Amino acid sequence: MIEAPTSIRIDSESRIPKYQQIVNSIIEDIEKGNLSVGEKIPSINEISEEYYLSRDTVEKAYNLLKKKKIIVSVKGKGYYVARNVSQSQIKVLFLLNKLSNYKLRIYNSFVNSLGPETQVDLNIYHCEPKNLLNLLNENAGAYDYYVVMPHFKDEQLHHNNYNDEVIQCLKKISPDKVIIMDNYLPDLGDEVASIYQDFKMDIYKALKEGIARLKKYDTLILVYPDNTIYPYPKEIKQGFKKFCVEFDLDFEIINTIYPEMELHPNDAYIVIEENDLVNLMRQIRDEEYELGEDVGVISYNDTPLKELLGITVMSTDFKVMGETAAYMIKKRKKEVVKNVFNFIDRGSI
Repeated sequence: MIEAPTSIRIDSESRIPKYQQIVNSIIEDIEKGNLSVGEKIPSINEISEEYYLSRDTVEKAYNLLKKKKIIVSVKGKGYYVARNVSQSQIKVLFLLNKLSNYKLRIYNSFVNSLGPETQVDLNIYHCEPKNLLNLLNENAGAYDYYVVMPHFKDEQLHHNNYNDEVIQCLKKISPDKVIIMDNYLPDLGDEVASIYQDFKMDIYKALKEGIARLKKYDTLILVYPDNTIYPYPKEIKQGFKKFCVEFDLDFEIINTIYPEMELHPNDAYIVIEENDLVNLMRQIRDEEYELGEDVGVISYNDTPLKELLGITVMSTDFKVMGETAAYMIKKRKKEVVKNVFNFIDRGSI
């Protein structure tokens, strides 16, 4: 006799397969609190003998529960409840390439837009393709949706948009269940929903909006970090070069804002990293240059603090990106959408 807080409910007259009835019974007991995370459930043999079912039927049910990460097997000990479940909830695995203020703003907007009826699990893969592959393989079949921000780095810490193994892994998931965010993967086709930035053309068009102000400067300087732990898309650099060449502007690309920089009047800086922005602003202050007159500054990616300080920015709308991805899930849309990118002049150029 089974002595456990779960009771398998089998209706021999039902058209629902018996293995699915086992699955439904166990999930229902977890939902009701009859089974808790970490609690042991009956063995395959116990259920088979108690309910006069074939061992293959019970094993099929348990394999399905394991695939959904609802139960786990411990060698020599049996089967245990792995996580809480709710059949009424949509389950989303959200895979971020890095943990940053900007990425969390997208994530928070996404979660808030979906509402409490959705369970969203967040994982960070640190731009490592192998980490992303492991997370996708370990969670195959366990979620209704897989939201992925595909940004990768190679051994030289250069940014890559593409990784063949990741593409092949994503293609194994139903296109209805995948949403690509922040970057575009054309190899997945238009059957996969995507909300992305066009890093090359976004910076080009943003700088073009500010051309009247930028022309007064002798040199435009892009501070583009090379060989960082979390590298930036090289398309940012390409878009900057395209703009400068097209408008015949002198330009320079440097890796960072160095201590005691050779600041020259009539230079304008486009800065990506926050630390570089802080260091640059400190040196402008120390040299007693007037921001927006002697030296120009544009920062990449907006924050409330930059708005408060009056820093001109060019930035994607992180809130809209999260809201759009949530909308695609709620409305079951499969659209490919370029996210809003704004040039916001606050007088620092």
